[in-house]
Amino acid sequence: MRKYHVYGIGNALMDLEYQVTVEDLDRLRVDKGVMTLVDEQRQTEIMDYLAARQPRQEAGGSVANSIIAVGQFGGTGFFSGKVADDDLGQSYLDDLSAGGVDTNRHAVREAGHTGRCLVLVTPDSDRTMLTYLGVSGDLCARELVPEALRDADYFYTEGYLAASDSAHALSIAARESAAAAGVKTAISLSDPNLVTARKTGLLAMIGPGVDLLFANEAEAKSLADTQDLNTAVAFLKTIAREFAITRGPQGALIHDGAELIEIAPVAVHALDTLGAGDIFAGALLYGLTQGWDHRRAGNLAAAAAAKLVTKLGPRLRREEAQAVLRDFP
Repeated sequence: MRKYHVYGIGNALMDLEYQVTVEDLDRLRVDKGVMTLVDEQRQTEIMDYLAARQPRQEAGGSVANSIIAVGQFGGTGFFSGKVADDDLGQSYLDDLSAGGVDTNRHAVREAGHTGRCLVLVTPDSDRTMLTYLGVSGDLCARELVPEALRDADYFYTEGYLAASDSAHALSIAARESAAAAGVKTAISLSDPNLVTARKTGLLAMIGPGVDLLFANEAEAKSLADTQDLNTAVAFLKTIAREFAITRGPQGALIHDGAELIEIAPVAVHALDTLGAGDIFAGALLYGLTQGWDHRRAGNLAAAAAAKLVTKLGPRLRREEAQAVLRDFP
């Protein structure tokens, strides 16, 4: 038995979540509903505009959120990321530790700024993200912990790493090391804009194929250069042995390597969709590493995501995740 159910590499970002209006986004000249990389000056301009509003602050990053979810359901995880020697960096490491996640906690951290993600949530529960990577933009091989990677059931990474040359190279090297060690490989496509802008880099991260791929419907269609879902499904079968396509209120599709399984949606009133894809991935990975079949793991993932969108923030509390698990047949 391996020590970790999931070993992940991703951007370590402190989420700062604000409630805004569509009019605010227009005034800020921000594209609604997607993630945009910005420099520190642009992010500061937006924070100045929002200075009168108190943000909700929590350690984030897509892969980190998923691995914390694995831990909340009862699994084990390790997260490799990069934070700076600043207050946000220390808070980030403390938050991972409180979530029961092991990490590459260095004795000496670099000067600079820990990455920040401004999450702007509109009344329709949509979230718009403006990310300043800070030192996470220099994520590289130093952050890899090979012995932890080899001691995991799954290696999981995020498409967001395609935006950094060093992180992109790291993700490819880690996938190759995982495959050589018999560790299953998994990736999230992360964001529709990123798929459009970094398709070549994403395909290099996927390489000859991964064991499990996560995407929402827009990301899957973009990667396949199509507007037809069936065509996108057919394309994903050529690059991933298994995959999950989330479809918001229409539920999800999961390909288990042989069958395409429809996961029914859980009807709720959504307040905030931030982190819904992350917890879906974390819950599915948890279920699969417990030996569940894909339908059961997918139904848990749908239930967890439905619970998350009824509250603010990118994560459930441990007791909330455990309640979802207890109520799950």
